[in-house]
Amino acid sequence: MNNNKLNIALFLGGTSPEKEVSKSSSKSIYTALTGLGHNVILMNPAYGKNQPVDVNDFFTEKEFAPVSNENYVETVNSKLLDNVDLVFLGLHGKWGEDGTIQSLLELRGKKYTGSKVLASSLSMDKKMSKILFQHYGIKTPKWISVPKNNFEHDQVLSMIKKELGFPCVIKPNDQGSTVGLTICNDESQVIPAVHLALDYSDKALIEEYIDGHEITVGIIENTALPALEIKPKHELYDYECKYTSGMSEYIVPADVPKDVFEKLQLQALMAFKALGCEGYGRIDFRVNSKWEIYCLEANTLPGMTSTSLVPKMAKAVGISFDQLIDRIISLSL
Repeated sequence: MNNNKLNIALFLGGTSPEKEVSKSSSKSIYTALTGLGHNVILMNPAYGKNQPVDVNDFFTEKEFAPVSNENYVETVNSKLLDNVDLVFLGLHGKWGEDGTIQSLLELRGKKYTGSKVLASSLSMDKKMSKILFQHYGIKTPKWISVPKNNFEHDQVLSMIKKELGFPCVIKPNDQGSTVGLTICNDESQVIPAVHLALDYSDKALIEEYIDGHEITVGIIENTALPALEIKPKHELYDYECKYTSGMSEYIVPADVPKDVFEKLQLQALMAFKALGCEGYGRIDFRVNSKWEIYCLEANTLPGMTSTSLVPKMAKAVGISFDQLIDRIISLSL
């Protein structure tokens, strides 16, 4: 196989609440892939066999055709993938990062970018991730989980008071991009926040709030990139701050003590390996005023937009966006 020119299917969009972010990421990835000389076939798995002919139709907010989760199976089983060497996953969120599309591609015998099925599934299951972090000695904020089918208001409030205190963070167990996330400062905010989280997931995760620095570390293969600190305009690094240019300040390398910087990189690698992740990814942390490090979660398909973090960290060590995409392809093959 000639690695210099491949037939690559770029999967984008999908059905998750993060589908617009996926389209934004994938537009940058598409430009890089074509610039590197590859033959690129765009596919939105939510469309099934009914894929657009015009490239621009893949990136518009308006859906080209009716979308459904069932169409993922139809897309992967179609002849569209017959001569494809590699599937580049530009998907985000549920059905894209949770092992679903990965398992379908493996059944079809197709190579793809990012972590394999189990690691993808574990990274999207925040509760299971935290259990594994604890097992491997990686500090993570205290938490409780609330299942949708067993949600008792008084019991949840009692557990928060007893185990976490306020403020606390309430979020869906298997979503990204802060979708459905709320910071609760008192009891009155808890129940609406749990209901919101449960709109997106079968479980709500309630975490202690760690005040301090928002820091992330990218991983390429088995190498940790320089830690990056995020300073959002809002109290929280929310959806708007993540995907609106100028709404956050990014400092890379992060301005933290040298020993903390090195520990962040080490903890990122430990978390990456604890979940069995492969290729590339990103590990998110909070660091408090005492420079104590708390691992929040892993991202196996981190964003690749113009405001995304892994490209910024890669650039800090001299890796351009095109070089980053090329390296991800090489690792996947």
